[in-house]
Amino acid sequence: MSTETLPRPRATGPHRGRPRGALDAPQRRFRRVVLAPAVLYLALLTLLPLVWVVAMSLFNYSPRREGAGIGGLGGDNPFVGLQNFQQLFDFSGQSQLAETFQTSVKVTLIFAFIVLPLNLLITLPLAVMIESVAQRLRPLLRTVFFMPVLTSAVAVAVIWQYVLNPQYGLANAVITKLTGATTVISWLNDPSLTVLGIPVALIAVTVAYLWMDIGYNLIIFIAALQGIPKSLTEAAVLDGANAYQRFRYVTLPLLKPTIMLTAVLTMISSFQAFDLFQVMTLGGPDNQSRVLSLDIYENAFRFQAMGWAAAESLVLLGIVLLITLIQSRMLRSKWTY
Repeated sequence: MSTETLPRPRATGPHRGRPRGALDAPQRRFRRVVLAPAVLYLALLTLLPLVWVVAMSLFNYSPRREGAGIGGLGGDNPFVGLQNFQQLFDFSGQSQLAETFQTSVKVTLIFAFIVLPLNLLITLPLAVMIESVAQRLRPLLRTVFFMPVLTSAVAVAVIWQYVLNPQYGLANAVITKLTGATTVISWLNDPSLTVLGIPVALIAVTVAYLWMDIGYNLIIFIAALQGIPKSLTEAAVLDGANAYQRFRYVTLPLLKPTIMLTAVLTMISSFQAFDLFQVMTLGGPDNQSRVLSLDIYENAFRFQAMGWAAAESLVLLGIVLLITLIQSRMLRSKWTY
């Protein structure tokens, strides 16, 4: 019995002769149309401003002066190279601008590293607690804790200004009621008030920031908790694990990717905090609550020293990138479920 080699089927139709994975003209056109808005957005609102900030940081640029080149760079706005960056890190004490910048970096780091652990220590146990209550109560609790996130930061700052007002504020009224003695404490304006070396004004803004921000991470943790398979916790129960052991050895390791996400987002957000400081303290007293974003804003738009402010913003970007990379490496997890 003989066998014959059957001929291979020949490609027919509109895709004949085209390599696998190749796109025809209508598909390529559709891809360009779909990607064009995203590319334009990134180019015009992300890449171009970044390039412009880098360019300004290399000039002693102020919009008050008339320049000679593109965008006013040159002429009375001379090219100074890396001089702005060198002055930022001048620790001789001869430059008031450099000293204020260094103070604002220190305040920003203190603020960020207070906010991050407190935020996680509040939101994670709170999310576990909300998920452990009766099903009918959970939507109400989520709504209550998430409402401050939807509130304007300026409105939050005004509310806390009223609470901390030295004359008619709620904080002093409560202390007066408890102690029986008239109490007038200038929470936001007295530079001598400190707790463990941290200015009370900075602590006050931190409390307001946490009150406004914890709802965001809370929702993320609740979603992560709901995504953990019930079979894992049920198996732990069968093995005799109590509530703490289930959280410590089952829930917490599985939440590690979510903890990394919330830690990175919280750190970036705290470095960008501006509204509360601008409204509540204006950086005072004596620059004790002057964060870097506020210093950049005032140098750029109040003093019109935009070349200096551009250099500051690039340093802020570098700090955020460095801390984000460190966080990602420290909290990196290979857990999957």
